[in-house]
Amino acid sequence: MLNTTVVGLASDHAGYPLKEYVKQYLDDRGIRWKDFGTNSEASCDYPDYAHPLANAVEAGDVYPGIAVCGSGEGISMTLNKHQGIRAGLCWMPEIARLVRQHNDANVLVMPGRFVSNEEAKAIMDEFFATDFEGGRHQKRIDKIKIQD
Repeated sequence: MLNTTVVGLASDHAGYPLKEYVKQYLDDRGIRWKDFGTNSEASCDYPDYAHPLANAVEAGDVYPGIAVCGSGEGISMTLNKHQGIRAGLCWMPEIARLVRQHNDANVLVMPGRFVSNEEAKAIMDEFFATDFEGGRHQKRIDKIKIQD
């Protein structure tokens, strides 16, 4: 079971409706959250919210993160520019399980235009219920960081 502190949230306008559902999901489970924006469906740029979320995860202020944009791709790309972030784009529960088991994902990313609230619930259930396996997977994670 993933040990959460305060879950960090971020979305763009296309991910905003699903992010609002994520808040309800977390509230229903008594899980605290911090929202880095956006705060409406008005057009905006996902990096403006992804970078603050990534910084907070890297600093240990929140763990894990959940991020949403229309396809999930743009916000995922932005998050993964940060050395301490392993953002996994998940559109089904099985992928959420694998990004936790094999990749120790510290940010769950969902495509807001392509998953329903029910699917998002199943994805989050799996993400939160799954632990990192370590072992051979840790060796691979250690190779992700760009060496200076």
